[in-house]
Amino acid sequence: MNTVLIGGGTGLVGSRLADLLVERGDSVRILSRSPAQVAAHPAFAWDTKAQTIDPAALEGATHVINLAGAGIADARWSDERKQLIIKSRVSTTKLLQRAIKEHGETVRAYISASAIGYYGNRGDDWLAEEADPGEGFLSESTQAWEEAVRELAGNTGLRTVMMRTGIALSGEGGALSKMLNTARVGVSGYFGDGEQWYSWIHLDDLCRTYMSALDDEAYEGPINAVAPLPVRNKTFAAALAKALPNPAVAVPVPAVGIKLAMGEMAHVVLDSARVSSRRLVDSLGFDFEFATIQPALQDLVGQ
Repeated sequence: MNTVLIGGGTGLVGSRLADLLVERGDSVRILSRSPAQVAAHPAFAWDTKAQTIDPAALEGATHVINLAGAGIADARWSDERKQLIIKSRVSTTKLLQRAIKEHGETVRAYISASAIGYYGNRGDDWLAEEADPGEGFLSESTQAWEEAVRELAGNTGLRTVMMRTGIALSGEGGALSKMLNTARVGVSGYFGDGEQWYSWIHLDDLCRTYMSALDDEAYEGPINAVAPLPVRNKTFAAALAKALPNPAVAVPVPAVGIKLAMGEMAHVVLDSARVSSRRLVDSLGFDFEFATIQPALQDLVGQ
């Protein structure tokens, strides 16, 4: 049995992952700024601004998973917001590095969220883990995040994993819930010309990649946590319209309007990243439950 300490364990991915870990017999601990408000699992206090953590959180922990960080698409990218996005990821990593060195003698591996934003806007190119980073803020922030993880690896000697995650699809929140706001009233929008590639993953498959990384020491370094078949944004919108119990029509949302509304953050929906999961499938033997978009959406939003 593993004893897994999760930073960001009350978010979309963390809460589902924690439940699945407990279901299979692992012990889960959650790091929280307000541990008394975490009812589902044992929780311990941390304060990433003050760089403090309850040392009891590390006692007997076998693995640390860090999912914590300010939401990329939660607010417009002012200079202050961009600094917060980077700092929130780097500071949690540095805090956990120090905590592991001081109190984590039983920790065997450190697994971190990362993002396919690392690759930037790359058109139709297939992007494996060894591809060069792209340009722009999404890539800049992800590179800083991963550099902090590599520093942790060097200073602790732990096996470390960086899950470069695509669009995590869930019926309970995240990007898909925002798309559903209009799709449920008959309009499934695609952005600009809709030709940009969306690399996605069903939430349960994403959680299973983390569970596999706990168990299999072959998981190390950056890993593309995306389904095997990315789709163009226009195809995604059509698949979502088809998955809904009530009819919806896929329609374009002009790029100029998106840029006016979102500013620089428009890159989140307009950039194209055709990311390969070949290492995950071929080298690591991961078996996706949802490898194609229509069954994934049907499972999440269909009736």
